[in-house]
Amino acid sequence: MNTSFYLEKFQEVADRLDQKILNEKSIEVAVGIYLDSVFIKLYKKTWSTNTDEALTSESRIFFSVWVSASDIEKQRIMYNIHALKLRKFKVYTIESRKFAEIFRKSFKTYEDKWPNVTTKHGPLTLMEGWLQLDLENIQEEILKLSYNFLAMEHLIDDTLDQFKKNN
Repeated sequence: MNTSFYLEKFQEVADRLDQKILNEKSIEVAVGIYLDSVFIKLYKKTWSTNTDEALTSESRIFFSVWVSASDIEKQRIMYNIHALKLRKFKVYTIESRKFAEIFRKSFKTYEDKWPNVTTKHGPLTLMEGWLQLDLENIQEEILKLSYNFLAMEHLIDDTLDQFKKNN
């Protein structure tokens, strides 16, 4: 896999995202390499137990688009929303399965905008899907997925609100 090529393409997508929308929604963007995959991640610091290290915190929620050598062989770009170790959030009392169930129910109204998506996963993967890899349009495809996420990111906050501890 030509890692530099994909890093460059993913970074170009990150640079093209509307900064005003990202700021309004408090969404952070990161491009990098994880487990031999090139990724772009969109996340909020508040979706983490460690806001200073929200990208790598043990307990966090994020949207990711990625590609690995095996994905390229299958001619695919992958995407998902992960919700990792939610029980560690101090301001919420979260049961991961219940969280996933509530999120997925509200996600149904957006599902048709996500190609090859499935929600039939354990509670760590709220949804996951893939796109046909088209190198000529890879940036446009990733950009479209990113804006799809930005249109529905409030579902995560709405779901989190249902688990807020009453203090």
